[in-house]
Amino acid sequence: MTTTHRAALLHLLARISFRLGDFTLSSGAKSDYYIDCRTTTLHAEGGRLTGLAILDLLHEHHLKPAAVGGLTLGADPVVSAVSIASAWQAQQHAAAPLIHGFLVRKAEKTHGTGRRIEGFLEKDAPVLIVDDVCTTGASTINAIEAAREAGMNVIAAICLVEREEAKGRAALEKACGDAPFLSLFTSADVRAEHVRHLAL
Repeated sequence: MTTTHRAALLHLLARISFRLGDFTLSSGAKSDYYIDCRTTTLHAEGGRLTGLAILDLLHEHHLKPAAVGGLTLGADPVVSAVSIASAWQAQQHAAAPLIHGFLVRKAEKTHGTGRRIEGFLEKDAPVLIVDDVCTTGASTINAIEAAREAGMNVIAAICLVEREEAKGRAALEKACGDAPFLSLFTSADVRAEHVRHLAL
């Protein structure tokens, strides 16, 4: 993986997305830290780095998805970042593939087309599922199941930051089946970088 993108993204996450304190997570669990990845993925430079770092990870693992998607809302900026970064790379290198995007609603629409998946939707297409922070893995698993129900082939799942919950990883690996579950960083990585930044 190109360490430049990854290292710069880690530094930004640690600087603007990591907070120490007393927090209640969406799972209901208590934590002495919180990582709000959206602060980084919606940051102009953070979005660019997110897309490029994930493309680097895909290249490292020889994964070639036709599209990237995830459960709204946390995955939305990650999906856009990867898709746009793929278009930029395709302009630089003709052989670089375009990776389109799709978003998974938490429930089907009750109006219009009634679709649960918006954007790219092609049966049997190899797709990547992404999320920003994985704790229990529920959001990522939800998106994996929706993509498969729509007939797409999930070839991997990637999260920006894994909180290293044993049950969460086990659930994600089970949901992925033969497809790999990968993370760019662990919460320990981000915490260590945060501490290093404070010490400067």
